[in-house]
Amino acid sequence: MPITSKQRAQLRGLAMSEDTIVQVGKGGISENVIASVDAALQARELVKGRVLETCEYSPQEVLDALCEACRAEPVQVIGTKFVLFRRNHADPKIELVKSKKK
Repeated sequence: MPITSKQRAQLRGLAMSEDTIVQVGKGGISENVIASVDAALQARELVKGRVLETCEYSPQEVLDALCEACRAEPVQVIGTKFVLFRRNHADPKIELVKSKKK
């Protein structure tokens, strides 16, 4: 289920205090990067990453590829940093705001 704009805003606020735990460099989006992002999403639900200058891809391209590979939701891209989110249904860590029904 896609996240709403209010939930995205909440996740952007939470990401401000998070450390950057994934770096994508000249190796690009390798199996190791995908595996580490997948493991981090399982443990944390919210992952903040950075694209180094040596990478041939833009931060938006990296975010889109990682979201597709890890079945995650994109949260934001600012400069060289990106944030993605995937709900851990077995053990949720982040309680998202509920969307109002009309």
